[in-house]
Amino acid sequence: MGFLTRLFGGAGKDGPAPKREAIEHNGFLIYPEPIRQGGQFVTAGTIAKDYPEGRKEHRFVRADTHGSEEDAKRLMVQKAQRLIEEMGDRLFG
Repeated sequence: MGFLTRLFGGAGKDGPAPKREAIEHNGFLIYPEPIRQGGQFVTAGTIAKDYPEGRKEHRFVRADTHGSEEDAKRLMVQKAQRLIEEMGDRLFG
């Protein structure tokens, strides 16, 4: 039942936390979206950038787990900023 609840948008225990506003970094938008797994949160999120031909997005999930949603969000932003600085537009390959 839990799988079907998450699949069809019900409020399940596990799954992505609700989206919050984006954080801008060097022209990119960072969306921290930790995934709840049991009592832990997995570092996950989306990096996006708008181009004349449309928005490009890069979703990533890391193996890092945290006891709090805020810790998972904070690490996601740090990792996203590092990716942006190292790869820039190549991130969307």
